[in-house]
Amino acid sequence: MIRSMTAFAASERNTPWGTLGCELRAVNHRFLELGVRLPDDLRAVEPAMRERISARISRGKLDLSLRLRSGDSEETLQLNPARVAHLAAMGRNLQEHFPALRVELVDLLQFPGVLQSNAVDPAALHAEALSLLDEVLTQFIEARAREGANLAANILERADAIARHAADARTLMPAIRAGQKQKLVNRLADLPQPLDPGRFEQELVMALQKLDVDEELDRLDSHLLELRRVLVQKEAVGRRMDFLLQEFNREANTFGSKSVDARTSALAVELKVLIDQIREQSQNIE
Repeated sequence: MIRSMTAFAASERNTPWGTLGCELRAVNHRFLELGVRLPDDLRAVEPAMRERISARISRGKLDLSLRLRSGDSEETLQLNPARVAHLAAMGRNLQEHFPALRVELVDLLQFPGVLQSNAVDPAALHAEALSLLDEVLTQFIEARAREGANLAANILERADAIARHAADARTLMPAIRAGQKQKLVNRLADLPQPLDPGRFEQELVMALQKLDVDEELDRLDSHLLELRRVLVQKEAVGRRMDFLLQEFNREANTFGSKSVDARTSALAVELKVLIDQIREQSQNIE
């Protein structure tokens, strides 16, 4: 099933170093273009993130953003039990010599080593970030698939309309050919000198050949079959759609150029409108 290039996904999780958040958003683009915004602690893991994204996404202008919000101070700053115990023992020893000695709590906390921060473990943080990215990527691809299903439904609706117009053209062509043949017979009948029967047949064949759109209609039918096949492919099909729609447009233009009847001219216009609508939809397909 086709996937849209436009999507958004976000998630976050708690870590020992704070809340880690990840956002991934994308808009249309001919190729894959990835912009990354990371905190300093995650700069080293950027190549791995780019590799994971490019392995699962082939087109779109993507913006990846990760952030790490620190927790409350009591979570990031902790007492160093060993240092506190050592200072307590020293205090008891000193109290024998200085019984009036008093230590304020603020002074004690400012003593080097009493408070220690919950330092970041780079390897563990990188693993958390990559795991979170995988989670967001899955959500992102699922969102693209849902939007892609809507795009496919809209495209198939227009493809069905193209098929109906092509069928209408086939129905009209016998009467149009008969009318053009009669016009040619009437014109030749007005000539001052009768036309040689062989020449008459030649002129008639040439005139009808110029009206022959069976080949164009057959190719339109073939393109419609290919379009329906492409829409159920699992891989990215956006570029294939671009080439296929060029072929659609070529057949519609040729069909319109051969039209000598207002009804087929109107059908040619409708075909071009529908093809252009499909092209607009396809610009958002990965």
